[in-house]
Amino acid sequence: MAEDTPPPAPRPRAVVSSAHLAAGASPALSEVEFGLILAGASFGRWIVRCMAAAGQPGMSATEVLILHTVRHRDRPKRLADILLVLDIEDTHVATYAIRKLEEAGLVETGRAGKEKLVAATEAGAALCARYAEVRERLLARPLRASGPEEERMSDLADLLRTLAGFYGQAARAAATL
Repeated sequence: MAEDTPPPAPRPRAVVSSAHLAAGASPALSEVEFGLILAGASFGRWIVRCMAAAGQPGMSATEVLILHTVRHRDRPKRLADILLVLDIEDTHVATYAIRKLEEAGLVETGRAGKEKLVAATEAGAALCARYAEVRERLLARPLRASGPEEERMSDLADLLRTLAGFYGQAARAAATL
């Protein structure tokens, strides 16, 4: 494409939140970004409401994610690993959420040398089990019945992880400008 040739316009069915960004080199990227905005907001709202339906109202999305991460494989997690897995940059955000979870009796903390360890309590594991039941009934079964096939969902998960890598690298590059 010649340098003075404008990039192609977004497809007629394109749904974007910022037309000025869709006019750049990758109009489809703007579609993906708008989809991420909507999906991120909907997912955050869902996990908070699912947790409330499971019996624990008032939790933040970060608290829900940390509880599930800590419950994963029933092994205590290092604070550093929780931050890494959930891509949380601000340690204080995670520390505050963990303190709230501990006050609610859902996790317990300890130390292994200098490392802070966090583990789900029996109450935390039971809450995660109730969450899984609500998730299965309200989301997984309906999605399985009329949503995308499992293989397509796995492909989407791969694409999202790949995009996360590109966005992470771009964020690091932008920090050097």
